[in-house]
Order: sequence, then C-alpha cells, then structure tokens
Amino acid sequence: MQPINLLFILFITGLLAACSSSDKSRYDIADDRAPTSAPDVSKVEDAHPKFEPYSRGGNRKNYTVLGKSYQVMDSGEGYQAKGIASWYGSKFHGHLTSNGETYDMYSMSAAHKSLPLPSYVKVTNLKNDKTVIVRVNDRGPFHEDRLIDLSYAAAHRLDMLKTGTANVSLEVIYIADPESIALAELKGTELHFIQVVASSNKSRLELLAKDLEQKYQVNSRLQQSNNLYRLQLGPIGQQQLATKLTEKLKLQGYPQSYLITE
Repeated sequence: MQPINLLFILFITGLLAACSSSDKSRYDIADDRAPTSAPDVSKVEDAHPKFEPYSRGGNRKNYTVLGKSYQVMDSGEGYQAKGIASWYGSKFHGHLTSNGETYDMYSMSAAHKSLPLPSYVKVTNLKNDKTVIVRVNDRGPFHEDRLIDLSYAAAHRLDMLKTGTANVSLEVIYIADPESIALAELKGTELHFIQVVASSNKSRLELLAKDLEQKYQVNSRLQQSNNLYRLQLGPIGQQQLATKLTEKLKLQGYPQSYLITE
C-alpha cells in the first residue's frame, strides 16, 4: 500500500505544479508587444453595430482596480469624449476579457473603464482623421491619462502602432432595443395623420376621402387653411402602422404623402 500512496502523492504534486505553472503563464510576457508574425489586418472590417443586451459580466456598477474606484454607466447613449488612446496586444491575446469573451487582438475591439459592455464606438485619430468602429468588451486602460485601449487591428487602422498612443475622439454608436421601441410605440399617446394631398376643390377631396377610407380602412379629415384644403388620413395610434401606410400611399399614386404627429 505504501508504494501506491507514494505514487498518488507524486501524481497530485505534479498536477498542482502544472496548475501553478499554467497560472503563471497566463501573462508570461513581462511587457506587452506587437505579435512577432502578425497576419495582414488591413482587410479586417469595422465592428458591425447592432443591438446587444448589456452582459451580466463586466458591468458591475462599481469596481476597484489598483486602489482606484470606477463607476460603470447605465447606458452609452450619447457618449462622446476626447483623450488618449493606447493599444494592447500579445500579452493579453487569447485571455478572457472583462466581458467573459476571449481577447483577439486581430479583431476590432477595445477596452474602456466605464462604458457598459458591450458598446460600439467610433474612434477617430485626430492627427490623421482615420477612423475605426470597435466593439468595447473589456475594461481598461488603467492609466490616469488614457481613455481607451484598442486592439492591435484597430490601432493598425488608425496608424498608431509605432507611436503607441494617439489623441482620439470617441462617439458611441447606440442601437436601441427593438422590443423596447415597439412597446413604447404601443403605449404612446401621440396621434399620427398622413397628409395625402391638398387642393382648393373641397368636393373633389371629399369624394377622394371616401375612396381612401374604404380602401385603407382608416378615417380621414379635411384641414382648411384659407382656400386650401388638406386631406389627411387618421388618426393612427401606432407610428409603425402610420409609417407603413405612408409608404404604401407613396407607391400607389400619392408620392407627396407625409406623416404628421400630434
């Protein structure tokens, strides 16, 4: 039994040593650097903005790094800023981001201290006006004078690899939740009318109004201004339905139709 116990102890010891070695190698590059044999990233497309719910990971309201506390914004809508951009590469490539994803320095991604994750941001190099759209999925850079950390590919697009940093402007590209928009429209109290045509011939418009009411199953009204009458269809409670009907009218002989909201 003793030889078996000894082998077991040696096995466990070796396993723990391997785990310890693996933990140490997660960031085994002392200083960050560019890849030694990078693929051609000039053809890498911008990140494609779309609606994504903010993730549970990486969006704690408050967090602390290196003794300093940061607060994550509830929403990135309307966010604009100017500051210094840096970039990060091989040291973090293949490791998890704050969003729980895998950092790929060849993708158009970035790290920001307070934007909710994920967010889409247009970054402009103020020196050469080159731009890139990145998907923010990580936290950082944790330097007092840095605003955003860009991936290797994004830094290449902005022509800032050699300088390491660049003065940039940021603008969030905010995509609203389609379900929230639809619910807001359903709950909306605004009334929508479609201006179809205007004429001084009231009788002609009254006849046309009856035809349109029957054809599109919607009410109508005539709005008078001096000797001019405007034929409008409505009211329509949902903007989405009003917009669709407006487009239909334009295609079916009333190209001057437009939407009015009251």
